Formats: sequence, structure tokens, C-alpha cells
Amino acid sequence: MSAFFAPLKTEALLHISGPDSLTFLQGQTTCDTRDVSRSQAVLGAYCNVQGRMVCDFLLLEIAPEQFALRLKADTLEKAASTFGKYIVFSKAALQTDNDDWQVFGCWGKSAAEALRSLELTLPAARYQAASGDGYALVQMDDAGTRFEAYINTREHGAHLDAISAALTAAPESQWQAQQIRAGIGRVEGPNVEALLPQMLNFDVTGHVNFTKGCYTGQEIVARLHYRGKAKRRMYLGQLDASTEASAGADLFNADSEQGVGTLVNAANEGEQTVCLVSATEKGIAQGLRLGSPQGPPVEILTLPYAIDAES
Repeated sequence: MSAFFAPLKTEALLHISGPDSLTFLQGQTTCDTRDVSRSQAVLGAYCNVQGRMVCDFLLLEIAPEQFALRLKADTLEKAASTFGKYIVFSKAALQTDNDDWQVFGCWGKSAAEALRSLELTLPAARYQAASGDGYALVQMDDAGTRFEAYINTREHGAHLDAISAALTAAPESQWQAQQIRAGIGRVEGPNVEALLPQMLNFDVTGHVNFTKGCYTGQEIVARLHYRGKAKRRMYLGQLDASTEASAGADLFNADSEQGVGTLVNAANEGEQTVCLVSATEKGIAQGLRLGSPQGPPVEILTLPYAIDAES
């Protein structure tokens, strides 16, 4: 059976609860939180006043008036402290130390069949959610081969035991590589407050709602969308597996000391390392090098969606 799972240890959950939770997030983030329900999760980002992203996230409802933002673990502290400056005016509360809920990736051609065999309710489309007592599932692709599982392991550890028995354990890097190949960029610690949403193609991947109204950084993000062009866009690439690659590394052309981009995410696939890079169109055309003009080359691959060519 082609069905795998892995604890997503590089992810964290920022919990928010209370009657004003979604209203508060509506005024702070790029997504339209009115779309969130027990059956629908949404992608989004949290920007500073300059439009630079503190974090990206997947927002879902795990219980009535209880929500979770799934974000990169090394952005949790900054996101919580920044949200915390403004949430004091709302009937809502943040929680960063709730270890009851854990996040798992489940994938493979037989993943849906395996999860369904455990009598778990499954969503039916990308970013739709389904939940039951102590768990929530979010479908992460159109084909129904990738799911994120949110489990209250303290009170409902039997769900994790069942998944562990029905699916084969695999490295988290395999899950990360599939997300990278899907062209879904993530804000990691080294890139906090360094990237505009458009630099990760978030205007294409559904992270930004341009009709929802005001939120922190909205003026900058909207102006770029309607009146300008992003100096950098995100591209899919790969490196030799022996190359050390991590978020935040600078990218160059072979004939220039001037940086032309940044490494966004990377994951090892065995024979190669797959990555996402944010770079200028000119930099892409002239060939990227990692770390220095003499660094290892980055081979550019085709994203699964179209982006506008911009300089």
C-alpha cells in the first residue's frame, strides 16, 4: 500500500480562541477569515506594516471558537509576539504552549483509502477540512493524495496509534519535498520580515484576498498588485544532493557579486535536493548560483502553475 505518514516537527500551531478570533485575524492577515469553517481551511500570511511577511499559515477551526494557525516552528515566537500587541483589544486569546495537538503529514496514492479505513471523515477537495472527536484533516492537493492530520494526542492518542498502524512511517523531508514541488512556498525563520507575499507567488496560490478590505501591510501588498510589479518571483529548482541548502541563503549569477535572490525552502529527495527560490527574472535567465558567484548551480524546473514574467 502506497500510504505514508510523518510527524511534521518543523511545523507549529498557534492557537487562538474566543468569539472575536476570526474578526481579529481578518484585520491582521491577508486571507478572508470569513471563509473558515469546520469544513474549510484557508491559506494566508501575516505581514508587518511594510508588507513583509512575519509568517505564512494554514488556518483551520479545530473546535467551536477554537482555531489553529499552522506555521513554521521557527516563526512561531515572532508571530505570537506581534499578534499579541493587538489582540488585547479583542475577545480572543493566543496560546503557544498547547502541546495537546500535533500535526502529521499523510500522503501517497493509497493515503485516502488508508485513512478512510480508520473510520475518519475525509475532506473532498483541496483545502477542505473534515473533523471529528479529537482530530481534523485538511486535504492539501486536488488529487486527494496529501493530507495534513491534526490530532489531539493527549486525549485521543488512539487516532495516532491507528494512523501509525495503517500507514508507513517516512521522513518529514519527503512531505516537504512534495509541498515544494507543488510550488507552495513557506516563510522560515531566516526569511521573516524579508519577503513580500508576491515574492512567494502568494497572489497566485490563494494566500492573498485582494477584495477583503484592510489588514496590516495591505496598502503595500495591494499597491504592488494593482500598480506595480514584483521585483522577484518564486521558482522551483533543484540542486545536487550533496549541496547544503537552507532557507535564507543568497543567490547569485556567475559573473556578479550582486545578489539576485534568496533560497526559500529546500528538502532532500535522495538523489537531489529540491528547492524554491525567490529571484529576479534576469537572475533566473543568467543562471543561479547558491551562496556565491562560484557556488553550486541551481537548475530551474517548471512550476505546476503559471506566473507572470516580471523583472
